[in-house]
Amino acid sequence: MDLDCIGSMVLARCLFPDHRLVKSRLIHPVARNLYNLYQNQLNFLPIEELKDEEIERIVIVDTRSQARVKENFKYIRPEKAVIEIFDHHPSDTADIEGAEIHEDDCGANTTLLGMELLKRGISVSPEEATIALTGIYADTGNFSHENVQSADFQVASFLIQKGASLKLVMTFLKSLKEEHQLTLFHDLLNRLVYKDFNGHFIILSYMELEKQVGGLAAVAEKIFEVENPDAFFAVFAFRKENQALVIARSQKEVIAVNKILKIFGGGGHAQAASALFKNEPGRLVYETLEEYLKTALIPAVTASRIMSKDVSVIREDWSLMEASIFLEEISHTGAPVINEAGKLAGFMTLRDIMKGRKAEQMHAPVKAYMTRKVISGRPKTTIREIETLLFTNNIGHLPIMEGERVVGIVTRSDYLNFIKESRQKISIFPADISAINGPAPARASTPEPRPGRL
Repeated sequence: MDLDCIGSMVLARCLFPDHRLVKSRLIHPVARNLYNLYQNQLNFLPIEELKDEEIERIVIVDTRSQARVKENFKYIRPEKAVIEIFDHHPSDTADIEGAEIHEDDCGANTTLLGMELLKRGISVSPEEATIALTGIYADTGNFSHENVQSADFQVASFLIQKGASLKLVMTFLKSLKEEHQLTLFHDLLNRLVYKDFNGHFIILSYMELEKQVGGLAAVAEKIFEVENPDAFFAVFAFRKENQALVIARSQKEVIAVNKILKIFGGGGHAQAASALFKNEPGRLVYETLEEYLKTALIPAVTASRIMSKDVSVIREDWSLMEASIFLEEISHTGAPVINEAGKLAGFMTLRDIMKGRKAEQMHAPVKAYMTRKVISGRPKTTIREIETLLFTNNIGHLPIMEGERVVGIVTRSDYLNFIKESRQKISIFPADISAINGPAPARASTPEPRPGRL
């Protein structure tokens, strides 16, 4: 049970007030503090107490896979009960027979339950609101993940109105609480390997530990936050158990880490996933994953896709007055400057023209006032590189060059429009993993680490 799962369960109890919350044996390390502080409020029923009980209705949240709730099904006979599922993982395998699934496109599963509360006009207590809001913040990355929907904000607003404490939410979200986590964090920082796979900035790491310890996902999350790559894959090898754990994070929808790790028998969300390997050498897991990533990722979007190809240019022998009139006519704030041979010579902006106007030099040639050191890109310059060039150099126009000739231009507007419209469907090229080390078994995607095979 992670924070989003517990948030979902609390709101599910508001929808089904005559039901009891059932505690899993597995609680995510990040959720333990919230669970401990709200034990009385949550009042979880131990799984063992379900034995020999007549169960009329089962409500399952945050999963639709039977493997995730098999610990419960050991003690009950689900075939005799009405089963309802509230889950926001449409790509996961739905194999719970006879279940009615409620689903929607939400960043957090808690939001799915919250929207149902809003429809039915059901209220919540301040404590319930705080627990639920923590789940939404956790699963949306503080509303920064690309899977965030308007419904997430709508439910969050509702919970705040009902007395949710943002101060407590932020306290529960602090990931590195234990001393061993801080030690691992600093150790892992020194083991990062930076890669460019098809134009994507990917970070990999490999670390061997004597045995598995709690809180590794939180450590990986903090590394991901600090380094800000397109995706991060951390491989932990546990010598005593002869196991390896892969924890993955992504901030690009085109790098769906749950689909990538599903090839290895793992699963999770598009932006947060994991896979557990039993009886596999950790170093082999790392090397196989690296080889797979080289071919699995679709190429990153480049300047050639978003640039304007019909580029308006200014000639260096024009006067500032001519350049000013030209920019006004085309409604641009700047344009590349070319020489007689048609090669890039500089760049002219309205700010440059203003300098000439103040000096009463509007009849001076453009080449006297233009910027000569032009920051430019190439057609294969990636979006991430474009972003760096624009922000680092504080420029609003990026000429795209082939040799010395301008073949396009990327403006701030081009970049912003791409970011707004880039919420495309999750997609990776399904590279053939059997070419690396034999066929991989087909397994259902799940949010928890699962055994994988190479």
